[in-house]
Amino acid sequence: MEEPKKKRGRPKKIDQVVNSPKHYLTGDVECIDAMVSVFGEEQVRIYAKINAFKYLWRAGKKDDENTDLAKSRWYLQRATGVDPRRSP
Repeated sequence: MEEPKKKRGRPKKIDQVVNSPKHYLTGDVECIDAMVSVFGEEQVRIYAKINAFKYLWRAGKKDDENTDLAKSRWYLQRATGVDPRRSP
């Protein structure tokens, strides 16, 4: 059996990785907000549904399964018009 790859550095909390990753931020604008400005809310909701499916499909195959499931949940919420960054 193949041993899992070890990642360098300190582990990040799922919340940091899912809700507002720094690599999706340019200045004060997050990528998802720029997408809404460019493509409109309905198109971003469609994108979010597709992305949720992707994270469910690959859950546990690339990253930690719980992280993938949390990302899928984030996109499902976004697909229904709920902004998960502002939800409790």
